[in-house]
Amino acid sequence: MGTPAIFLDRDGTLIEDVGHVGDPAQVAFFPETFDALRRLGGQFLLFIVTNQSGIGRGYYTLEDMHRVNERLCAELAEHGVRFEKIYFAPEAPEEPSRGRKPSPQFLFDARDEFGLDLSQSYMIGDKLADLECGWNAGVRQSILVRTGYGAEVERTLTGKLRHVEVVDDLHSAAGRVLSGPET
Repeated sequence: MGTPAIFLDRDGTLIEDVGHVGDPAQVAFFPETFDALRRLGGQFLLFIVTNQSGIGRGYYTLEDMHRVNERLCAELAEHGVRFEKIYFAPEAPEEPSRGRKPSPQFLFDARDEFGLDLSQSYMIGDKLADLECGWNAGVRQSILVRTGYGAEVERTLTGKLRHVEVVDDLHSAAGRVLSGPET
């Protein structure tokens, strides 16, 4: 049996979604991010899975995205948080993409590279594509946070979210994951 993991969307879940973050100065963490990730990292391997269509749309470069991720990882490291890997899809939505969410490909890649047990893993994000990515990969549970676009997704897609765990923020998601399965 493999290791369990937490897969997290970046913009709107870990940091504020200010619309195509291409400048490290735009990185603004939600207040609960550090504590929640420290708690989760004690029991799970952590991964970021992010669509970065701003690259494909020409809003910023691949190098810009790497600088944003370096700042994000450096700040998280100062708080005792480490991600195993960041998977990103740089393509615009209309372009073919191997890993653009809701594709589960990056979760499968992580499973194969790190020996993960996806059936004991979680996907946390603020958009339907994040949830679908987890479902498509067969994770234990996909969790929608109300940060970022999450509250809007919850309002507009109630029919699709009947069996979805919806929580206020990453802190609440961590609590839900760490409390174990419902009986």
